[in-house]
Amino acid sequence: MREPQKATKVTYLEAISQAIREEMQRDEAVFLLGEDVGAYGGAFKVSAGLLEEFGAGRVIDTPMSEAAIIGSAVGAALMGMRPIAEMQFIDFITCGFDQIINMSAKMYWRVGMPVPIVIRGPSGGGTKGGPFHSASPEAWFFHTPGIKVVVPSTAYDAKGLLKAAIRDNNPVLYLEHKLLYRLPELREELPLDDYVVPLGKAIVRREGEDMTILTYGAMVHQCLRAAQVLEENDDLEVEVLDLRSLSPLDRETIMESVKRTNKVLIVHEDTLTGGIGAELSAILAQDLFEYLDGPITRVAAPDVPFPYAPPLEQAYLPNADKILSAARQLAAY
Repeated sequence: MREPQKATKVTYLEAISQAIREEMQRDEAVFLLGEDVGAYGGAFKVSAGLLEEFGAGRVIDTPMSEAAIIGSAVGAALMGMRPIAEMQFIDFITCGFDQIINMSAKMYWRVGMPVPIVIRGPSGGGTKGGPFHSASPEAWFFHTPGIKVVVPSTAYDAKGLLKAAIRDNNPVLYLEHKLLYRLPELREELPLDDYVVPLGKAIVRREGEDMTILTYGAMVHQCLRAAQVLEENDDLEVEVLDLRSLSPLDRETIMESVKRTNKVLIVHEDTLTGGIGAELSAILAQDLFEYLDGPITRVAAPDVPFPYAPPLEQAYLPNADKILSAARQLAAY
């Protein structure tokens, strides 16, 4: 008699790998393409072992051309396939910008056909990657109708959101923060049964009544650290809302939280000007002005290129200390 399968704790990176493998097993239309995804398992080994399991017809090593990778994915999607296009580093997505904006995002309105593409890759700073390997490009695509944008912060969500993205009939940009890939504290047991995390649904990571922090991705964990300190040292109960999905945006959950707490702090790793926080601020100012007991406050990266030097990188990135300072000023308003 076979022993029942037991769940084991997996990393954020392993959760992503599991999602790709399970979706390729579930649906033969799903395939992976990108630079070194086959022979080397990708730059971070997300796709390690997939070539041996699925063969070169479904795990395709491509030339070093993001325009070709995404352009090929668009064509394949229009022919009924479900491509997962990997960007070796998300910074290089700019080389395929035209294919994303003018092809994948607009194709449904042009030809009325589904364009089920997932474009995924490592994003974010904190890993000494410098200005060419540390991008947070979500705002570029958040602005673009026709493409969904998701940013998981936990292993559970990394797997569930990617599965939902692969099954979606629209282009999805899936941003994986490389600082979270092998973070020990993010290891968790995932359900053995198939599951998805619906796109467009935020989640409350910590409940509170004195202030709402709106955030996503790696900043969720910085915000949770700051919220714990605020409870212990300042007697403040801060609600941390993980957006998870930037487009579509879960306006209902955002509104409910801010109506309860009456103060809002927005935290993201991307630069301040024109970032996600700007649009969130506009939505809240327009729709919840009468509920606000203080100014909408933002913590984000400064409007300069990402630095190389580790001390400058630490000064550049938002962190728990910067969040604490902003939250205390807002609480005292």
